[in-house]
Amino acid sequence: MIPEIGHFALILALSLALCQGIIPLVGAHRNDAAMMAVGRTAANGQLFFVAFAFGCLVWAFVQSDFSVLYVANHSQLALPTIYKVSAVWGAHEGSLLMWILILAIWTVAVSYFSHNLPAVFSARVIGVLGLLSTGFLLFTLLTSNPFERLTPAPADGADLNPLLQDPGLAIHPPMLYTGYVGFSVAFAFAIAAMISGNLDRSWAKWTRPWTTVAWLFLTVGIALGSWWAYYELGRLVVLGSGRERLVHAVAGRHGADPFARGR
Repeated sequence: MIPEIGHFALILALSLALCQGIIPLVGAHRNDAAMMAVGRTAANGQLFFVAFAFGCLVWAFVQSDFSVLYVANHSQLALPTIYKVSAVWGAHEGSLLMWILILAIWTVAVSYFSHNLPAVFSARVIGVLGLLSTGFLLFTLLTSNPFERLTPAPADGADLNPLLQDPGLAIHPPMLYTGYVGFSVAFAFAIAAMISGNLDRSWAKWTRPWTTVAWLFLTVGIALGSWWAYYELGRLVVLGSGRERLVHAVAGRHGADPFARGR
């Protein structure tokens, strides 16, 4: 039942993302303050429902609900709780949902800290972010549903990739995604400036703080990822005969062959 509730929450989030993406842009075109104000309300609602859906997926992993295909493919009963939680973003469907959640957080942050901007410009920025959220939510619901059921449910899951069973997975992807997604704010500012027809230095000045924060998160995420990769690959030295299997897991079958043959 919880997965179905999470799936429904994503549908509600999509509805609000459509409202956020269309109504403020129309309001900005008409200079209608009431329509422009819808963007902030819709952004708050979208964040609530996306966060709720994300929480439902976390619950499914922690409870080892193997009737959910995504959980069955990337978890197992013996997996420690910390890795059950980090397994939520350990593969495509869950990482895409986390991407959407972070985008919703950035959008709400922009809506709260953009009161000093012209109302029309701010509405366009929030509207563009809403359209981005709409695209990602549609892609998730239509092609990458993390709540898809598996019948019959297996007694145990297939386990999380051993390379991902590391504390680095709990820290690196969220930091990296926060940086990546943060640059969508700069994109939204640029599109809003083009719609407005005012391609002066003002929009670049307004977007600079957001770009700086996104850059900081991305820098930390890349640094953590580098440490994680160095730590994991460094274990090749002591794995002996198991080295070939690990290299194939990291680099892929064909790309790993030169390394594996060099033992």
